Amino acid sequence: MQAAQGYGRRSHALRVRRHPRRGGPRAAAPIFEHLVATYASETNKTASMWRAVPDDLLDFRPHERTNTIRAILVHQILSERRFFAQFVGTEEPPASELLPPGDHPPVQAYLERYVALAKRRLPQLAEASKEWWLEERPFFGGLERQRIWTFWRRVLHTCHHRTQVQTWLRLAGRQVPAIYGPSGDVSWDEADPTYSVEAADRGA
Repeated sequence: MQAAQGYGRRSHALRVRRHPRRGGPRAAAPIFEHLVATYASETNKTASMWRAVPDDLLDFRPHERTNTIRAILVHQILSERRFFAQFVGTEEPPASELLPPGDHPPVQAYLERYVALAKRRLPQLAEASKEWWLEERPFFGGLERQRIWTFWRRVLHTCHHRTQVQTWLRLAGRQVPAIYGPSGDVSWDEADPTYSVEAADRGA
């Protein structure tokens, strides 16, 4: 098992700065600071997972009825743009400019586009007011949802696709980076996962 240093958990050559003290944007309304921080943090975690994918595994899929890893990366970039442009209402680049050029771009090309798009959104989220976050806007199926509801729905959607990539890596016999805690391949001295009743009882 590898230590986390330099692998996934702390290694972010491309990353979104999530704390104002480290160059990240500060939310105009302090009550929404956690939204800005969470979006940056979850983007960095997804970038860590993508970085673990070797180029020769991009077209891998564990079953004929599942997407390839490349298709998941493409969907993530396209669908996140749609969520934010259509449902949240942030300014986004034209969809035709989202994907890297070529028929078979490397992982790094997808990663650079994904992180760049997140960096562009973050100041818009930070500048938003309470009234902006709570405004209702159209959603799928003719529904109306507050921007803040759609934002969290998007974060969960991204976590779902990140877990797909994580699972595909494991099924392909490749190493899986740590995300919220240690993985089967990566740990660190301070890791304290909860696999026992005693650990769950801490703080009681």
